Amino acid sequence: MGKVLMKGNEVIAEAAVHAGCKYFFGYPITPQSELVAYMARRLPEVGGLFLQAESEVAAINMVYGAAGTGVRVMTSSSSPGFSLKQEGISYLVGAELPALIVNVVRGGPGLGNIQPAQSDYFQVTKGGGHGDYHTPVLAPSTLQEIIDLTEAAFDIADRYRTPVILLGDGMLGQMMEPVEFKELSEREPEQKEWATTGTRGDGKPRIISSLELNADALEKRNELLQKKFALIKQNESRYETFETEDADYIVTAYGTAARIAMNAINKVRKDGLKIGMIRPITLWPFPEQPFIETRDRVKGYLSVEMSAGQMVEDVRLAVEGRAPVSFFGRTGGVVPTQEEIYDQIIKLAGGVEV
Repeated sequence: MGKVLMKGNEVIAEAAVHAGCKYFFGYPITPQSELVAYMARRLPEVGGLFLQAESEVAAINMVYGAAGTGVRVMTSSSSPGFSLKQEGISYLVGAELPALIVNVVRGGPGLGNIQPAQSDYFQVTKGGGHGDYHTPVLAPSTLQEIIDLTEAAFDIADRYRTPVILLGDGMLGQMMEPVEFKELSEREPEQKEWATTGTRGDGKPRIISSLELNADALEKRNELLQKKFALIKQNESRYETFETEDADYIVTAYGTAARIAMNAINKVRKDGLKIGMIRPITLWPFPEQPFIETRDRVKGYLSVEMSAGQMVEDVRLAVEGRAPVSFFGRTGGVVPTQEEIYDQIIKLAGGVEV
């Protein structure tokens, strides 16, 4: 297809179409409304179905219904709307239904504002609804990576029969970058033996539900879910490292914050300081391995976030107290600058006072 200049929200939508998604149920909310509008135009062109629900609660329950038939389906929202979907996400996990859920995060708490933030980290990584569960979370940092991770999200959802979250922010959703898609080809729908597509008189009825009134039976279901989460944690952890081999200090960040931190690290290395970077791509499962490999030889870590400090807790758990872990963040939709991160790195390394 060649490179095209697109807005991040539209890239997510087109990437989903390329991944074989033909069903979208959602509700507009800034800063992800362009995704909804794009799907309204695009899905009919590929024989799909777009439906604007009356609310976020309705949308996630429509996703539940469509997912039960085995099709690739998605929804999207931003922080307050994403919060409204939590009960439905828990139902999807309990019923073991695959779906893609996009959260283009904005500043909070409450209605907050429409500026970019990363303050939904706890919600997406710790199980934002009720019950003992996790959902895989993928966090791209470029629009080209959005294409790759959107397809990966659908594949993970189908592989493990689980909802998967693609986590962006208002900056990624609104920025424009040149991206390249593969040629769109017609995908053969995967036959899913559990899907409720009707027996047509020649098979046993299939029932999908998260309801189990017997405590012992529900405990067994939970044990099976926990085994699945352990398998996801073992197989699906993703991360990127940069110049960690000789690093005295390591910066860790994801998404938009990682883009900005990388520029600061390049500048600091030109100044002669040995600084590396660990960029988590999956936020759950959290990529512990690069921290395990570096924690006994580096002098410290700096977690850079667009929040009051959330991912830093997982960094500290992975480091296990073997090196100090510092934090720098901006909140309320304020995006940290390259200069601010540069100053924090200098301060961490014991250089010039800031």
